[in-house]
Amino acid sequence: MTTLSRSRIELASRVSRAQMLLAYRENPSFCAVGQRLGVHHQTVQRCVERALADGPLAALDDRPRPGKEPTITPEAKAWLVSLACDKAKDHGYPHELWTTRLLARHAREHGPAAGHACLANLVQGTVCKILGREEIKPHKVRYYLENRDAEFEQKMAEVLCVYREVQVLKKASAKGRRRGKPVTIVSWPSQRRRRICRPSLASTPPLRATMNTNAMARSACWLGSICSPARSTPLSKIVTAVESSSNSSGLSMPLIRRTLRSN
Repeated sequence: MTTLSRSRIELASRVSRAQMLLAYRENPSFCAVGQRLGVHHQTVQRCVERALADGPLAALDDRPRPGKEPTITPEAKAWLVSLACDKAKDHGYPHELWTTRLLARHAREHGPAAGHACLANLVQGTVCKILGREEIKPHKVRYYLENRDAEFEQKMAEVLCVYREVQVLKKASAKGRRRGKPVTIVSWPSQRRRRICRPSLASTPPLRATMNTNAMARSACWLGSICSPARSTPLSKIVTAVESSSNSSGLSMPLIRRTLRSN
């Protein structure tokens, strides 16, 4: 009681009544306690009399105030809530969901016949209050799930397999395009010949394969200029040109000499 009389978070009425009871215990005089706390002596008297009748803790709270008796019975409220949980089309209406106005009209028309005469004058606002206390919103549906197809899982698996096969085929085609070998076509104006030069190893890195291809292309151009019948070049110049081409392209001399002999 002493802690409650010094509290700053309790209701002011409870704190004031606790102070009255403690002050009256120290000085049993209604007028003295009223002057000390700044209240009327009759207020102190009523608080002390109630504490003697119901107990000190019960005297701290307000008595239940008298009010009008509720006209709608709990049974009628339960019937209305159960009606809101059904679908409107199950009761002969073309609506898919209930509205509060439609629900109130249906309760007024069919409530007295169901034994709830208190629903004869039911209005829309009262329906909203009753459903709000139960946290029911018949006009709002979040979702519903209904499994109608018995072969749904099998069909779903087939569709997923088709999508998986398409994904695998796309990956395979993209991988095949990335593994394509570089091709260089070399031609010279004398005889309009074309030669396809490819790297010797498929596992060669792209940069090295490009360098070897360029080297082979330069050697092919040298061979085209040497073997062309329109030109006549001395052998010493041919050997010197071939040696310089091999040094710049990274090819070995025996390979070029064998190529000259075969041509």
